[in-house]
Amino acid sequence: MTLSTALLLLFIPAACAFAGDLGRKVIVSGAGGRTGKLVFSLLTERPEFEAVGLVRTEKSAKKLMKEVNCGLDHVVVSDVTQLSSEEENGIPGGLNGAEAMIVCSSAVPYISKVSVIKAMMNIPLNVLSGKKALNPRDFRFRFRPDQYPEKVDYLGQVNQIDLAAKLGINHVIVVSSMGGTDPDNFLNSIGKDKDGNGDGDILLWKRKAEKYLTESGLQYTIIHPGGLLDTPPGEKKLILDVDDKLLQNEKRSISRADVARLCVAALTVSKGRSVSFDAISRDGEEGVQISSAEEALDAFLATGKSADYSL
Repeated sequence: MTLSTALLLLFIPAACAFAGDLGRKVIVSGAGGRTGKLVFSLLTERPEFEAVGLVRTEKSAKKLMKEVNCGLDHVVVSDVTQLSSEEENGIPGGLNGAEAMIVCSSAVPYISKVSVIKAMMNIPLNVLSGKKALNPRDFRFRFRPDQYPEKVDYLGQVNQIDLAAKLGINHVIVVSSMGGTDPDNFLNSIGKDKDGNGDGDILLWKRKAEKYLTESGLQYTIIHPGGLLDTPPGEKKLILDVDDKLLQNEKRSISRADVARLCVAALTVSKGRSVSFDAISRDGEEGVQISSAEEALDAFLATGKSADYSL
């Protein structure tokens, strides 16, 4: 036996062992966004997972690789609204072999500069008339062309759900939003003019996509967070419930980082159980340890509760 052959025989078992050590492959769409990036970062830190981030542009891909310190093989550039036409079989390269998908993609509005100027000009009059100096509802928001709720939050999510089925993925996790049971929720007015025309209804389109997922036959975890805060995780008690009941609370926000942890927790504690729930956080009781995302989700799953999509 030659020296080169001996070295090769020694290398092959090590290489196979390394390949076998690769974790469970998880696709994170919207990985360039604030919540998606946190989810993607958490997964890259855990050896039991192999994260692949799905982003819309090369610019987002470069930024994600720099901020999370990952390689090109962990990022795929693909527009979720165009999945069915990008490849011959509708499957972008680099996604085969995935076992789970976490959907963090969403239409993102931008504020109208004209509405800001008008709101600022109204401040003196508001003060003199005893009103709030600045009313946030005076601001108008718009969605960018081809990035409005129906296209991104409905058609884009349907594309991703269909992609999951093609890939043989057995678990889809979706970060959605509370308020889907109320057509009159303020968030649905974003993107519309004063007459109610325009590309709005973001919560209604999200809910329609959720229904599509619940009827797909795939295992699902749908998370409806309250107002997202850019605060550290694990500092407040997680409160989980269903059907927008938590909107009755005066404070109904949650750390974006805690939502990311709930996404990862769904991968580890769901055990084949599908669920759709709302999530906020509140200050914990003095002297009582705050439960982890895994513990909070596991306890909620034990209740058997899930959102009622007939509402």
